[in-house]
Amino acid sequence: MTQTEPLLLYNTLKREKQVFVPQDPKHVTMYVCGPTVYSYAHIGNARPPVIFDLLYKILSSRYPKVIYARNITDVDDKINAAAAEENVAIDVISKRYADIYHQDMAALGVGLPSIEPRATDHIPQMIDMIERLINSGHAYLAEGHVLFSVESFKDYGTLSGRSIDEMIAGSRVEVVDFKRHPGDFVLWKPSIDPQPGWHSPWGWGRPGWHLECSVMSEFHLGESIDIHGGGQDLVFPHHENEIAQSVCAHRGKTFAHYWLHNGFVTVNKSKMSKSLGNTQVIHELLEHTRGEVLRYLLLSAHYRQPLDWSDETLTRVQRTVDRVYGVIRDANAKFGPLQAAEAVSGKFMAALLDDINTPEALAELNSEARRLANAENAEAARASAGNLLAAGAFIGLFQQDPQSWLTGDTEGLDDTLIEQLIEERNLSRKNRNFARADEIRNQLQDMGISLEDVADGTRWRRSND
Repeated sequence: MTQTEPLLLYNTLKREKQVFVPQDPKHVTMYVCGPTVYSYAHIGNARPPVIFDLLYKILSSRYPKVIYARNITDVDDKINAAAAEENVAIDVISKRYADIYHQDMAALGVGLPSIEPRATDHIPQMIDMIERLINSGHAYLAEGHVLFSVESFKDYGTLSGRSIDEMIAGSRVEVVDFKRHPGDFVLWKPSIDPQPGWHSPWGWGRPGWHLECSVMSEFHLGESIDIHGGGQDLVFPHHENEIAQSVCAHRGKTFAHYWLHNGFVTVNKSKMSKSLGNTQVIHELLEHTRGEVLRYLLLSAHYRQPLDWSDETLTRVQRTVDRVYGVIRDANAKFGPLQAAEAVSGKFMAALLDDINTPEALAELNSEARRLANAENAEAARASAGNLLAAGAFIGLFQQDPQSWLTGDTEGLDDTLIEQLIEERNLSRKNRNFARADEIRNQLQDMGISLEDVADGTRWRRSND
C-alpha cells in the first residue's frame, strides 16, 4: 500500500479540492447515506453507492484499514405509508425493498460496505443522543416532539454556505406553531397507532430522519470521521442537520473532515419525477440491460457533475462495452489467454486519485483497449491486456468471459450476486445478526442455491448442478 501520489478530493465544506489526510492513516473512516427502503431504487439512487464503492476501493488500496458504513433507513414516514397501504408491518416493506436493493447493487458491481447499520437497531443510542442534546441546551421538548434548536449552533449553514433564512426559503421545511424557529428540526416525534414507535422519556414515538445517520455514524465509526458522502440533494437539510446535532452532541468536535457530494441524474435533460413518468427504476432496467453497462454509464461523467440519462447514451455505452469485450476476445484468440497485471497503470490510477476522475480513467482504459487491438506481437498484447484487465478489475468492468458476453450467454452472471449475498450473510453471522443471516440463506434457497458452511468458509452450488 503505497501513497506516492496524493489523493485529491473536493471537499464541499471547504469548496475546494484538497489533499486527503486521514485522522489516523491506520484506520480510515467513511460514512455514506444509504437507501430508505420503501420502494424500488431508481438510477439516481444508484449513483452514490457506485461512486463511493469505488472511493472505498481507492482508499483500501492506500491504507491498511478502511471502515466504510452505508446505512439502511428502515423507519421513515414513507415506509409507514407503504406499510399502511398494504396493511403490513413496516419490517415487511423494509425487508422486501432492502433485499431488492442488495440484488440491484450487486448487479451493478457494487460491493457491500464494511458495515451496513439499520436505523431500527439503534433506537437506544438515538434516545441517548437526544438526552445529551437536551441537557446541553441544544434541544427542547414541544407538544410531544423533541426539536433541535438551530439558533443554538452558531455554525449552522456552513456546509451549504447560506444563512438559515436563505436555506429555509429555498427548501421544504415544515413550519409548525410549536417550533421556536422555523428551521428547528425534529429529533423525536410522537407515534399514533398504527404508526411504529418505541418507548422513550418523551412518550411513545420514533426518531427523526436526520438523527438516525448521526447516531449510526457515532456508534460504528466514532465521534469524528474522515469522510461523509451522499447525493447533492442531501447538503441541506440532511447533512447540515447532521453536522449541527453531531457537533453539539460531541462537545464541539468536528463531525466529518471531508464532505463529498455527487451530482444529480437527469433524464433527457429533465429532472426525474413520477409526475413526468420518466423515473428509471434499476430493477426494470436490469430486465433488458446488463448491470455492467449501467455501471459504465454511471461512471462516464465526473461524479460532481450532472449525469444525463437517455436512450442514445445507453446505446452508446452498450456499444463501447461490447467493443472492448470484442477486443479482449480477439486478442485471446490471437495470442492465447491474457491475464491482468498485478497492479493498475500509473495513468489510470492518477485519474482516480484526482478527485475520482472516472471519465479520465475510462478514457485511459479505452486507450489501452485500442493499443491491445493494434498489438502486433504477444509481448505488446500481454502488456496492454494486463493494464486493461487490471484497470477493469479495479473499476468494476470487463471481468466477464468475453465470448459469453458477446454471445449473450448470461448463465454465469448471477455468480456475483450470489457471492455478495454470501458475504453479507457471513458478515451478519459475525455480528451475531442471525435473523438477517437466516433471511439471506432463505433468499438464496429461493434462487435455487444451496449453501454448505465449512471450516474455511461457505460453499454454494445450484440445485440443478
